[in-house]
Amino acid sequence: MTRRIALSVGDPNGIGPEIVLKSLDALRGEDRLRVTVFGPRAVLERAAQVTGLQELLSTIDLRPAGELPAAAAQPGQVNAEAGASAVASATAAIEACRRGEFDAVVAGPHHETAIALAGIPFSGYPSLLARVCGQPEDQVFLMLVGGGLRIVHVTLHESVATALARITPELVCAATLAGVRACRALGVAKPSVALFGINPHASEGGLFGHEDAERVFPAALRLRAQGVDVAGPQGADMLLADRKHDLYVAMLHDQGHIPVKLLAPQGASAVSIGADVLLASTGHGSAMDIAGTGTARPDALLRSLRLMGGLPTPSRHSRGGGNPELPPSSRHSREGGNPELPPSETPEGSTGSPPPRG
Repeated sequence: MTRRIALSVGDPNGIGPEIVLKSLDALRGEDRLRVTVFGPRAVLERAAQVTGLQELLSTIDLRPAGELPAAAAQPGQVNAEAGASAVASATAAIEACRRGEFDAVVAGPHHETAIALAGIPFSGYPSLLARVCGQPEDQVFLMLVGGGLRIVHVTLHESVATALARITPELVCAATLAGVRACRALGVAKPSVALFGINPHASEGGLFGHEDAERVFPAALRLRAQGVDVAGPQGADMLLADRKHDLYVAMLHDQGHIPVKLLAPQGASAVSIGADVLLASTGHGSAMDIAGTGTARPDALLRSLRLMGGLPTPSRHSRGGGNPELPPSSRHSREGGNPELPPSETPEGSTGSPPPRG
């Protein structure tokens, strides 16, 4: 079965156009994917010159989008025109996917400052996806996939104080259910889920606060009542050391980003979930410092394309075949896991009853 992917170039002044072409070059001969590129033609022509992929450019399916003035199309330059272009290209790809022309969207790396200079409200691709699909922004979430982990984030780009004020049992449930649906769409039929605690040790029975008892534990009860196989809340450190779940739910940005980027530096996929379109991007930025040099590696974008296409994504953490970014449940087995991680340890606290209130 051929999967149809709409691929936007991201910020035209960043490395996006170059890694788009390098990814397509790596996928030559792969008949299970049909990729259409959305972006400014002139920018891709420039990228083809610096990467030596002029012949490839003449063969790709290109839909011009996000055109910008030549004076604003300068590698490494952060400007409003480039920010608006990145949003326009991604929007065109999302809309085409909503019309049924594609099965998923993959978006190149954006630059948030450039988009802000364009005066466009933006808090990462999940916020854009929500607006284009006409859904509430707080119902579209980010899931990072890399290093054998899948971690969905309840909150994302905001201060810790703001994030804590927003975390409710309802929001935790919404993020978890979006993650479960995404796992099913990506081949994990019955994902096992673990909820990270907000506080260290999931509040250590009330010793470190009552947020987990009030906000996360009620969500766990509701999810179990809906048939979700869920553990927690427990300390994120112990859950990650055990590595026996298909999906983890992080309450805060750094809880999820640090482990994935530690295990898959420059190689993670960022998947926007919860909308009626599945969108993946890179776990890294637009690398303005090397844009236009032709030296950027396409690893993360290539992994995102393979992930959305259901293709194997080779990983240094994999011990066997299949897709190591989407392994089968490892509840009873560590086969295919990370050999550098320690054996399972007894988790702190219990998942069977709520943390006591001091």
